[in-house]
Amino acid sequence: MVAQTRHTGQPSPKKLSFREKIVTKGQSNDALLKKLKTLHSELAELDQEFVDVNSLSNVRKELVSNSIMLHKDRGVKAYAACCIADILRLYAPDAPYTQAELRDIFQFFFKQLSNNLKASDVTYYNQYFHLLESLSTVKSVVLVCDLPNADDLMLGIFRDLFALVRRDLPKKIETFMAEIMVAIIDESASLSPEMLEIIMAQFMDKSAGIEQPAYRLAVIVCNQTADKLQRNVALYFTDIITSNSQEEDFDEIRTAHDLIKRLHTSCPNLLPSVIPQLEEELHADTTTLRAIATQVLGEMFSDKSGGDLAKNHPSTWNAWLGRKVDKSPAVRLKFVESSKGLYSGSPEMVEAIEAAFGAKLLDPDEKIRAAVCKVYSQLDYETAIHHVSEAQLKAVAGRVADKKPSVRSEAANSLAKLYNLAYPEIENNDVVAIAKFSWIPEELLLTSGNISDSRAVIEQVVSDHILPLPVYSPNPQNGKAVEVDELAWTDRLISVMRFLSEKGVNALITLSNLKPIRPTAIQYFIDVCVEYNGGVIDKNEELVIQKLTRIMEVISVSFPDSAKMKEDLNAFAKANEPRLYKLLRTCLDVDTDLKALVKAQHDFLRRLEQTSSSLTSSMTALLQRGSLHIINTSSIPSLIKRVQRAQGTAITKTNLAANHAQIILSNAAKFCPGLFKPHVDDLITAIEDGQNDKTVAVGLRALASVVKLDPALMPMESSTVEVVRTHALGSNPRHSKFAARTFAFCEEKTDICTAIVETIADNLKDAPEDQLVAHLVSLAQFARFVPDAFEQKSDVITVFLLKRLLMVPNLPPLDIEDDGEEWAEDDEISNNLKARIVALKVLRYRTISHANSKNAVDISTPVFRMLATILDHGGSLSGNDAVEEDRKALSRVRLQAAVSLLYLSTVPAYADAIAPKFVRLALTVQDTCFNVRITFLQKLMPMLYMRKLPPKYHVILFLTAHDPEEDIKQMASVAVNALIRKLSPEMRTQNLELIFIRLLHLLAHHPDFATSQTELQDIAKYVQLYLELVGSGETISLLYHLAGKGKTVRDPESQAHSENLYAMCEMAQELIKLRAHNNNWTIPTYPGKVKLPPDILRPQPNAEIANKASGEFLERELDADGI
Repeated sequence: MVAQTRHTGQPSPKKLSFREKIVTKGQSNDALLKKLKTLHSELAELDQEFVDVNSLSNVRKELVSNSIMLHKDRGVKAYAACCIADILRLYAPDAPYTQAELRDIFQFFFKQLSNNLKASDVTYYNQYFHLLESLSTVKSVVLVCDLPNADDLMLGIFRDLFALVRRDLPKKIETFMAEIMVAIIDESASLSPEMLEIIMAQFMDKSAGIEQPAYRLAVIVCNQTADKLQRNVALYFTDIITSNSQEEDFDEIRTAHDLIKRLHTSCPNLLPSVIPQLEEELHADTTTLRAIATQVLGEMFSDKSGGDLAKNHPSTWNAWLGRKVDKSPAVRLKFVESSKGLYSGSPEMVEAIEAAFGAKLLDPDEKIRAAVCKVYSQLDYETAIHHVSEAQLKAVAGRVADKKPSVRSEAANSLAKLYNLAYPEIENNDVVAIAKFSWIPEELLLTSGNISDSRAVIEQVVSDHILPLPVYSPNPQNGKAVEVDELAWTDRLISVMRFLSEKGVNALITLSNLKPIRPTAIQYFIDVCVEYNGGVIDKNEELVIQKLTRIMEVISVSFPDSAKMKEDLNAFAKANEPRLYKLLRTCLDVDTDLKALVKAQHDFLRRLEQTSSSLTSSMTALLQRGSLHIINTSSIPSLIKRVQRAQGTAITKTNLAANHAQIILSNAAKFCPGLFKPHVDDLITAIEDGQNDKTVAVGLRALASVVKLDPALMPMESSTVEVVRTHALGSNPRHSKFAARTFAFCEEKTDICTAIVETIADNLKDAPEDQLVAHLVSLAQFARFVPDAFEQKSDVITVFLLKRLLMVPNLPPLDIEDDGEEWAEDDEISNNLKARIVALKVLRYRTISHANSKNAVDISTPVFRMLATILDHGGSLSGNDAVEEDRKALSRVRLQAAVSLLYLSTVPAYADAIAPKFVRLALTVQDTCFNVRITFLQKLMPMLYMRKLPPKYHVILFLTAHDPEEDIKQMASVAVNALIRKLSPEMRTQNLELIFIRLLHLLAHHPDFATSQTELQDIAKYVQLYLELVGSGETISLLYHLAGKGKTVRDPESQAHSENLYAMCEMAQELIKLRAHNNNWTIPTYPGKVKLPPDILRPQPNAEIANKASGEFLERELDADGI
């Protein structure tokens, strides 16, 4: 029978078979290394559960001898370290070494790793891997926690491991290191501040990220030991804040808070005890500390785990939200700047932050308003579409009209950026994107028209984001030619216009730079710069400097920071860079196509950056103000094709695009005909094909404009001439107008136009009403541009116009019930009324064209009398008061009469003839019909801007004071403010200040003038509006002087009017004194001499009357509210 052990089935402990003495005298390194390899192989195979540890006694002692641990050979030490690690594994959980030996062992381990483990391809890499693996899996490293000076040992280990991990070692090595560190932290009774400092140091680098091994290792360790580290981390930050709270320099505290923020990003479970500390800081007395805490908490709430933070710490979340109304602007600013990420948070957080931002958009501090607006420029499309409400975007849009430039800029930039992000979806007809973002261009463009100071900002954001130029990208084959997609660029313009109102389209046309007369002021500036030659002037030095100074004033006055613009323009002129002049000319040239514009602008800004970088901002703004960066000659073919696609009158995307293309082409033809010069063949084809009325109208208008620019461009082939002639004699007024104008400027105009005039004159009596309108439109063009041809039949035509049209009562239509309105829209008025209106134009054009002829008086006198009669009789020329005429027709006729007088007023030869009718003409702006008033004003303003009218016509703008419609008052006020900015000081005095006496004179002749209390209060409103717009500390002296001088003269019409004028002058002086008092202005004696206008005022005939005029004509003085 076989004897059995007591533990049946249990194998007997295995003994180490290695019996050699490791260290012997005279032994070579190779022999020693061979022994250690053999020993390591056997130890590695031994199982901790089935080993006879007594058999390890000899080797365990030899392995820790100095001769091994201090050996010079790396291999010896590497294998020795592995053997010792295996010994610790086999003896675990007890260590077979003394505390001193263990200290030496662990120092030995990490010294080997630190010195030698530099990459995965180093010698003995497998042994170092084995060592780390053993320490991590067996956890023998925790023995250091019980050794004397354990903190120093642990600190060294952590320092070595964080240094090792930076060597880009395999991820498995990184895992071993993390497990070692986690084991040490879990086992240690406490963690020294120095050890925590080592861990925290890995988060301190602002550029640290998860891709960096040391940062990654620290994140793993902190997340796995968060419960153990929480208290230490809280104490760590408390110590920093407490020790630095009395310092004026908060750098250390800022650094600590930055660290908290980074810890929250990757290890939020470390911070439960820190968050209450931050909440306390939100209520600190020190503004800087509150601002720091507000910022870091905002950024923490905004990151990916911010929702959990707010949920776990609701009091902190509410305390942080409360900082939106902090008494310090600096804290409120940090609240806003740190919050943008909250739009990606939970619905509750989004709702709270949107409400907070809504309130902060109205914050009294401009920096905070600007910061809120800027937040929206930093959002991505998905966040904006899903989490930002349309109401909030509208609120941001409201800040585009802010008084402060910085707020306007940020608001406009944010909206424009969001639109740019949404554009692809809008183009794809995404309903949500259209609803939320398509209105943005309209809002921005309307603001540019209503608030002049915002134009430069709107120009910039439109150029950068709404309608950007194609990106400069040289052809890879030759490196020179620029690749641009002209069709896509033009299509984007049409797409933007799809959601614009009529006002928005008009504002866009203004920003497109089509309207300025060419050469523009900027082009003239370049010419003067060439003459200036950097200050080295060959001749007429004083004149050149004057020209440069004046043109810089003209340009700079239209920019918000006019002083900066003027300074930069002067620096640009002094730099005298011919290459820059050439590139700028190219950018501004009408003939420059899109490809050339993109390259020239890129080259101009690049060279400017190299030579005068400080000028880049101003010169970029100048480019946006002068170049054709929205509509270009390259746009023309695509736009014509768009118009040709129109079908019917249904409101479809295609027809809408055609309408907008037509508007662009019409404006280009009107203001910038040079764009069409390369495209005459396209225009002729469009006219001849005649796919639809829009195409023909656009083609004829553009052809007329380009032929006017250069008569030689008109093709005189018989087929082309016949097509245009057919339209000139046709029944479509628009076609007839521009066909006639085309012939009026062609090289053979006399013969062609005379023949057409004769044909029309012979057919006037028998022409149907629709064709009559078209015939008269053609005649108007000939009367305007080819008067000699018109005069061949002028007698026949004028008799017909007067007796068959204008003097015939315009009766109300019998089949339409009177609705009480005074206006009918264009598409509702009859052909007869259209003919009457055009008849007035024919007579006006004929009068203007003969202004310098010997027949001027004979031709003009009946016309002036007729127009005045129409105004006096409310639009009627019939002379039959017993007949009730159509009110809608009368409104149209009197408007046209007033507009005709305005145009005739631009002719100096007729100034004396129109002067007696000025008061009646000016009162058109107070017509009972709104459309008459606003249209008259719209016609007046461009003439004032272009200085085509005498200065006295500026008075009309101030007669809008009582208008019941805010639009009209606003329009007039905007016009005055624009003129104040645009005009030079001398011209402002001439056109806006010296006319004050004319305003008082006109009011003295106003039909509503009376000296009773109520009437005087009403009349005072006109003077108050004038003083609000023109009165200032600089002008008040002159205005007071003018009002005073008004009582030294008389009104030649009557004594009653003189007394009215004196009352107005007294009222004006009282109002001036009141305004000066309210604004703390003094009214010094005006030092200059002023000559009052002799056409309306005369000297007093004698001293007695002069003394009488010096008396008082008002019964009481003005109080704070008026009369």
